Amino acid sequence: MTKELAGKVALVTGGGRGLGQAVCETLAKAGAKVVSGDVRFELADAVAAGICRCGGDAMPLRLDVANEAGASDAIRKITARYGQLDVLVNNAGVDVTTSIDEMSVEDWDRIVGINLRGPFIMSKLALAEMKPRGSGHIVNVVSTAAKRAWANASAYHASKWGLLGFSHALHVEAREHNVKVTAVVAGGMRTPFLLDRFPDIDLGTLQDPRNVAETIRYVLSQPGESVIPEVMVLPMRETSWP
Repeated sequence: MTKELAGKVALVTGGGRGLGQAVCETLAKAGAKVVSGDVRFELADAVAAGICRCGGDAMPLRLDVANEAGASDAIRKITARYGQLDVLVNNAGVDVTTSIDEMSVEDWDRIVGINLRGPFIMSKLALAEMKPRGSGHIVNVVSTAAKRAWANASAYHASKWGLLGFSHALHVEAREHNVKVTAVVAGGMRTPFLLDRFPDIDLGTLQDPRNVAETIRYVLSQPGESVIPEVMVLPMRETSWP
């Protein structure tokens, strides 16, 4: 079986569990050298160790995407080990389920900082590595929260609508340097992101995160002359989309 991502180095933020873990494992199976970056190093380390046990090449990193100095240091560690960075998957994300009346300014800043400022910082650093080589791919994991709105998620909506706009703007700028940018709009998944907060959620309305990970692999596997700027992946019973 051809490993279409062989020789590629891919950094996945929020790579310690949920969708991030699924993306790390899926890209590793496709031949990529995977860097699992997560603010909880022990989770990133477990994912990387699992990939290595299966014969893949993976590296764990403690990574806080909202910390510019730490993010820059992470990129340096990746290029020191692998000599390049071909793929960045901006997956790290958080949410607080509360009304705007009850949401603190600190929570707002944290959500927007991780979900929107983080991808900006990571993309800026990654693009600096990709531009001189004239190749690369940045994938931004968005959400149906960038297409519709519901109550008690104002900061999350603001961050994801912003991330979708940022992704398309980055596509316009980066394509001049032969760097691709894709926004993956993912519907609800069976991951801790939802299950930890909503233990009574109907699992039948959610999808396996590996389905979204496979979509990311597909996006990354397109011929050099083509790019998919945006793609949406929904569960068949997605309740936040018509």
